[in-house]
Amino acid sequence: MRKASRRVSQMYDAALAPAGLKATQFAILSEIDRRAGDPPTMRELADAMVMDRSTLGQNLRPLERDRLVAWEPSDADRRRKLVVLTGQGRAKRMQARSLWRAAQERFERAVGAAEAASLRGILLGIAGNNELSSAE
Repeated sequence: MRKASRRVSQMYDAALAPAGLKATQFAILSEIDRRAGDPPTMRELADAMVMDRSTLGQNLRPLERDRLVAWEPSDADRRRKLVVLTGQGRAKRMQARSLWRAAQERFERAVGAAEAASLRGILLGIAGNNELSSAE
């Protein structure tokens, strides 16, 4: 599984390189954009991305440095900081979206459309399975 994961990550990273993004960064921008109406806190974003907060922080730093994401205080509680896309972040995500779609199509050609759809379903199920995160 790890070898396959690295191979797929390499393919997506290479596809997104013209936009200056890694696959993980694109996924983060997409998740923040998906939640634009209710921006997440760092913890909420980490949970949605199935990442620990320190790993998410390492991935957010270059996005913040490049002014693709920003922190805004919550209207409900000014102490809570929300992660939001900037205008530049939305533009970068849109630029990368066509590259992502081309990579998706390449993946589907390589493994088959039905198999790719089935694999996505299985992997989403695994990602959502909290039992796998406990060390018993």
